[in-house]
Amino acid sequence: MITKRIIPCLDVKDGRVVKGVQFVELRDAGDPVELAKFYDEEGADELVFLDISASHEGRKTMVDVVREVASQLAIPFTVGGGINSLEDMKRMLRAGADKVSLNTAALLNPSLITEGANFFGSQCIVVAIDAKWDEGLGSWRVYTHGGRNETKWDVVSWAKEAVLAGAGEILLTSMDCDGEKQGFNLELTKAVSEAVSVPVIASGGAGNAEHFYAGFEEGKADAGLAASIFHYKETSVREIKAELRQRGVNVR
Repeated sequence: MITKRIIPCLDVKDGRVVKGVQFVELRDAGDPVELAKFYDEEGADELVFLDISASHEGRKTMVDVVREVASQLAIPFTVGGGINSLEDMKRMLRAGADKVSLNTAALLNPSLITEGANFFGSQCIVVAIDAKWDEGLGSWRVYTHGGRNETKWDVVSWAKEAVLAGAGEILLTSMDCDGEKQGFNLELTKAVSEAVSVPVIASGGAGNAEHFYAGFEEGKADAGLAASIFHYKETSVREIKAELRQRGVNVR
């Protein structure tokens, strides 16, 4: 039986961890190095670090911060934001990341997924998808540049394409649910989880252990990611895992 993972996310802007609602109204949540150390000790299964303004502002992810964060961790560590080439991937992995997350760059150049998978192995390549419901089209659309730009891609179609290109994991964020703490978008998560053969990380909307449970059971996700509920100590990784164990979910 595959173990379900609980993953805190550090959204980093200008060297600080921030969190907002539906990708806007960002507020400070602390120092990335201190938070990484805390989550490692808390029993998090992995950590995701996203430089959320890198693609929008055309900057490279902060290698020094990544190196510092990696030095505090014994758990797998995924880094994303402004990674546009194989050289960028090498730089992040050399700095201590275990996986790289591609979002905007993968959509602009899908062959980058294949290049990374061929060089490092699919297990190192995460494709992050920012999804928003389009009422007119009756489907979820993929957004790039930190949720600023709508694309022509349907989310499920792009997830399948990314996996065909070599992605070893999908990090799926519902922009509609992000920061709302009302639960993951189960319909979206299930649609993608059932469409691809690789693990799917549910992201956007987690507020409590019940939401993680639903994400795993109904959404068919392999992992659940959250930020503000952990950063602002509304709950903890330990508490979430304890409750999930009681409900029969296989967690570490």
